[in-house]
Amino acid sequence: MRPTFWQRLDTFARHLTPVALTLVLVILNVVPTHIPGIARVLPVLPLIAVFYWSIHRPHLMPAPAVFLIGLFQDGLTGAPMGLHALIFLAVQGVVLFQHKFFMGKSFFVHWLGFGLVGAGAALLSWGLLSAFYVTLFAAEAIAFQYVMTVAAFPLFAFIFSRWQQAFLKLD
Repeated sequence: MRPTFWQRLDTFARHLTPVALTLVLVILNVVPTHIPGIARVLPVLPLIAVFYWSIHRPHLMPAPAVFLIGLFQDGLTGAPMGLHALIFLAVQGVVLFQHKFFMGKSFFVHWLGFGLVGAGAALLSWGLLSAFYVTLFAAEAIAFQYVMTVAAFPLFAFIFSRWQQAFLKLD
């Protein structure tokens, strides 16, 4: 039996949720807190989402969407345009390259993998920012941001796994 319009619309909306959740995390990342300098050390929440969904639902987090999410992050944070787009695409590329390794592994393997991939993303961010501003950028802020991002991974991985069980179980 052919699905009705509403069933197709429901499926389409469910398939958009990984990208939509990542966009919400981009916005959450730039919510004003009125604490001076906090933006430099807040976790990069969209990086967690790109990593998670690239493992569990890679077909729902396509590269063009990751690129646009990165540009959106750059536009809202004031970072050089393309910085986060390149970093998010690099993270997605590494995860997709190692997809067979990550499939079926425990949470701790995913967390360790995120720690390693996140370290590469932090180094790439530091290198690109240093090259863009033609000076050695302070590594302490990026290192602390990396630690905060890795520390936030379990909470968001739990939220995403529950979301996946509740809304994406039909795939």
